[in-house]
Amino acid sequence: MRSPWDDRAEWLETDGLGGFASGTVSGARTRRYHALLLTALSPPTRRFVLVNGFDAWVETASGTTMFTVQRYAPDVLAPDHSARHIEYFEPEPWPRWVFRLPDGSRLIEELFVRHGSSNVVLQWTHEGAHGPARLFVRPFLSARDYHSLHRENGSFRFSPQVQGERITWRPYDGLPAILALTNGRYRHEPHWYRNFEYDRERERGLDYTEDLAAPGVIEFDLSRRRAVLIFAAEGHGEHEVFSLGTAVESAVRLRELEKERRMRFPSRLHRAADAYVVRRGTGKTIVAGYPWFTDWGRDAFIALRGLCLATGRTGDARDILLSWCDHVSEGMLPNRFPDAGEHPEYNSVDASLWYIVAVHDWLNGAAARGETVRPADRNRLADAVLAILEGYARGTRFGIQMAADALLACGQPGTQLTWMDAKIGDWVVTPRVGKPVEVQALWINALRIGSEFDPKWRSRYEAARGSFLARFWNDGAGCLYDVVDVDHKPGENDGRIRPNQIFAVGGLPYAVLEGERAARVVYLVEQRLWTPLGLRTLAPDEPEYVAHYVGGPQQRDAVYHQGPAWPWLLGAFVEAWLRVKGDTPDRRREARERLLRPLLDHIDHSGLGHLPELVDAAPPWTPRGCPFQAWSLGEVLRLEQRVLAGSAAESAAPAIGAGMQRESVTAGR
Repeated sequence: MRSPWDDRAEWLETDGLGGFASGTVSGARTRRYHALLLTALSPPTRRFVLVNGFDAWVETASGTTMFTVQRYAPDVLAPDHSARHIEYFEPEPWPRWVFRLPDGSRLIEELFVRHGSSNVVLQWTHEGAHGPARLFVRPFLSARDYHSLHRENGSFRFSPQVQGERITWRPYDGLPAILALTNGRYRHEPHWYRNFEYDRERERGLDYTEDLAAPGVIEFDLSRRRAVLIFAAEGHGEHEVFSLGTAVESAVRLRELEKERRMRFPSRLHRAADAYVVRRGTGKTIVAGYPWFTDWGRDAFIALRGLCLATGRTGDARDILLSWCDHVSEGMLPNRFPDAGEHPEYNSVDASLWYIVAVHDWLNGAAARGETVRPADRNRLADAVLAILEGYARGTRFGIQMAADALLACGQPGTQLTWMDAKIGDWVVTPRVGKPVEVQALWINALRIGSEFDPKWRSRYEAARGSFLARFWNDGAGCLYDVVDVDHKPGENDGRIRPNQIFAVGGLPYAVLEGERAARVVYLVEQRLWTPLGLRTLAPDEPEYVAHYVGGPQQRDAVYHQGPAWPWLLGAFVEAWLRVKGDTPDRRREARERLLRPLLDHIDHSGLGHLPELVDAAPPWTPRGCPFQAWSLGEVLRLEQRVLAGSAAESAAPAIGAGMQRESVTAGR
């Protein structure tokens, strides 16, 4: 339950296609992305906001009560008292508000998105009434790109087609019609509502006002029945919504189906994980975060281990891995598919390596469970893994190439290839050109995994690990260098204290660093970088350190990886902590309560049921960035379901198994 005045806590409903509905507990929209009907025209990309929100009020014998709230520029909340009518809010199994009206009666509003089509179902019921009551709802429409803002213009078409309970608006050519199914009576009253104000956009230094079209009002008689309003996007799976009978019949059936689907998930975290697994073409992928990210390669393969493998969604994991394996180009996998029509972006050194780790974990998990992997699937995945290793060994884009010491060099001036990828104009904030530490940990793991497909990679694995142990230890600081051979200059090392070194000890199937040195790394990271909600990206005593991620785009990008803490890094840290402390039941309990519990307690503080992209590196650890982040939640699930449950061995088994050599991979082709 949240405070009724809380406009920082946000709820999210997703459709499995990349579209979603989202908003705040208070009801005030604070982002351009807060919407009722936001549709992915080419799942999961080309997202458009069709229905932004609505005004609603109730008329009873005691008068008129407005129970929605809007914020207009400059800082006008209208009506300023409406939040007082919220008696309580519940986020599960979907958003539900209970409003206390002046006559003592209650109005209950609930909202959910039916998985598999672009829609949103709203319904209101009135309880404890002492007389007639009428509900009025005025929808706000825009039909705009979800990153943009809408302005009053003469091209918007207000007039609908009304056929019985069905209303159709076609605001602009080239976009889906907005469909509504309702048991209310529509009255056409076209108006522009101007200067809606979005506080979170203003905080981020972006444009923050827009105009929305209000075509009319839908009126309901609450004394006779519940009020139902269903919105859907034409041509995007609306048939299920509109083929079940009347508006009330449709709402009842959709509610039953969706509740039954959600109840199959064993926990809130499992249900939250479902939000990120979406359709791409005929396959599946993982959305990196809501509301503004689509599917990013690096994020997808990191998150998959928790969102899918740790939750038993092995079929989804298979579909995702197979969906991506056909995109290997010169050894690289895309880090991003643009929103509209452009070529995939191959600008990440680690996305392909994380893919190999995800393939390994999926295959080993199947072996541990006694499941049979189809030979055709195994072959395609093996081909992708070996194509990545061959491409990286030979050399590919952006100076990525196996060096003479068998480590992986990468980077050119003006490029950002690691997960620390902020860039402002031509300025790469954390270039990390040379041999970054976590890239080497990934590369060494990839070589070892690859040797199970083709033995020739075993010697390269041993050489790379030997070079790593000889070259990365910073004895003066008692930890690992962040980058060696900086800017490809032999012997020039970056000794800044960053969290990337933790991947040499935990977070990957095979530890690269062990023993006393591994323990020293874990101790240093805990002392200098650990916060209750994530690892700092830079130690506080480093000159570039900034604790707070605030300001406009340039100010935020300049400090993105210069101090703010990232929850996803706790997965590697907790696993490393257990590896050096001893993986015993007592240690797992200690790790869960001391290292993981604060993050679990945070799931009801910003993105409800989810975890944010990053937090400030100093108390009160304010959540920042994307409020619903896939790899943050994924790593928590991996810890909960695997590492701290004592089943991490399934994902770290040393051998993929018999029949996995290259000779058998190609058999039968």
